[in-house]
This record gives sequence, structure tokens and C-alpha cells, in this order.
Amino acid sequence: MANPHRVILDTDIGSDVDDALALAMLFGATDIELLGVTTVYGDVDLRARIARRLARLAGHDGLAVASGAERPLSGAEAWWAGFEGQLYSDLGGEVFMEDVTAAEFLAQTAADIPGELDVVAVGPLTNLAAAIRTDPAFVSNVRRVYVMGGRFDVREQAEHNFKCDAEAAAEVFASGIPVTVVGLEITTRARIGPDELAPIAAAGALGRQIEAEVHQWWQYTEHQWNHPHDPIAVLAMLRPDLLGLTGPVRVRVEPEGDLAGVSVAEPVPVGEGVDTARATYVVDRINVAGAVAATVALIKAAGDLGPS
Repeated sequence: MANPHRVILDTDIGSDVDDALALAMLFGATDIELLGVTTVYGDVDLRARIARRLARLAGHDGLAVASGAERPLSGAEAWWAGFEGQLYSDLGGEVFMEDVTAAEFLAQTAADIPGELDVVAVGPLTNLAAAIRTDPAFVSNVRRVYVMGGRFDVREQAEHNFKCDAEAAAEVFASGIPVTVVGLEITTRARIGPDELAPIAAAGALGRQIEAEVHQWWQYTEHQWNHPHDPIAVLAMLRPDLLGLTGPVRVRVEPEGDLAGVSVAEPVPVGEGVDTARATYVVDRINVAGAVAATVALIKAAGDLGPS
């Protein structure tokens, strides 16, 4: 049977640990084909090497990884936590695709398998905006984009990913590309704490590395828990039964100014023709216990399948 999801993860992995959790979940999902990873924002080559190392720890040493845009479309400096890559030795030995940019990899992959590619985008949307600029057909070639970003319960508060490149987020949502987006008001309802971390830590080399990443993030945030923001975007694709959607909607993102990154979802007017299969939807409900359990189970499966 054909895999229902052929996936590229677009990520700013290496800072908030939730990107690493999301990637591990994809390694643990046996009913998808992970075609590659693209990295965005800041030191994208370092992020690419981190993704390659995690792939090796999960037994996916051949994973295609392409680095992308270092800065947002505005050219502003990227935010950097400062500890990225410190938990890894000899990252220089991790080889990624240096002859193709993330935007080119995204656009070409979508063109090669039109209507089959799903993109899980869990960082600033710079690479997706660049892919659309590189090849406008990217919009129609992609099956669906699953985005962690925005906030839809309050006005005038921008979420990190959208704020980091508000111009790119505005372009992506205005393009008509089919999106399922999960905002901060949903992801902050879930937590990963010591009880959830224990089975992950026991799952092979990948589990031990994830455990170290989690503790590093906990030390940075001064909490003994973290929100699995990006994993919930993965679940929007893999486990829609755990989430509820509202839509079709139109999402608008303020591209600049004091409200840069602020997102608003507005219903598509009644009577206006819309292809529901390619419309935009916003996650508005979550089974918190089920989502946390599914996140842990997928990461544990990835660790158990990889080297010990």
C-alpha cells in the first residue's frame, strides 16, 4: 500500500527542543515516507548538521537535508539562544546537501510528485516563501502544509515563528497554498514533563540524545517541563482524530510594523466557492492527554527502532 504521507520537515531545529521532538516523531511513524529536512533561520548549516546527527541516531543515515534561508525576508538578524549544537561532538563530520538550497529542494520535490508532498513547517516560513518565489507552481504542487505558528484566540499578540519572519508568513498564507495551522493557544495546553520524558530517555541512542536536549531547554527556560508546540503540528497530519479544525478560513498575517506577525483567521464568506480539499484550516480543539501520549509513543518508537 502506498504511503499516505510523503513528507519534508522545514525546521529551525537546535534551539527550542520541540523541533527535535517533531523530527523524532517522524522517524517513529512507520506509515510515512520522510523525504528530507530543510533548515531555516540563523546558522542553518549547523541546524542541518544537527538534523543529520539525529537522523543517524535514529538509523536514517541517508536522510536528505538541505539548509535554507539564514535571515528573514526583511534581512533582520535571527534570534539565537546561544547553546545550539553544544550537546554534540564532531558535527563537522555530518554531511548535508550543499549543492541545492532548501527552497530549491522543496520546489523540485513538489514538482517531481505533484499532489503528493506534505510539508510540516515548524519554524519561520522563509523557506516556503522562497520556494513559492522560486517556482509559483509550488503552491499547486504541494498537497498540504502543516504549520506551527500564529495565535488565533487574541488580537495583537504575535507568535514567535510568525514574528521572526512576518513578511514570509504573510506571503505564504496569501498564496493560496493549502494549510492546516496550529497556533500557540492550542500548543500551550500540552506539556512534556519528567513522567513523559522517562520512556523517551530509555529508547536507545536517539532517546538519550533527546533527553539531553530536553534538559538543556528546561535549564534555559527554568522550567521542568516544555510545551510540545511542533509535535502538535506533526499530529495535525498524522493523528487528526486528536484535533479539531475550524474552516475553511482565510488567515491574514501582518507583514510589518508594530503588529508584525499578528495573525487573524476569518471565515470564508458563505456562498463563496472554495475547494475544501485545498482550503486553509485552523486547529481549534485538542485532546491534550491523547496528543501527549501519541507524541511520546512516536518518539519512543523511533528510539526503539534505531541503534541502542
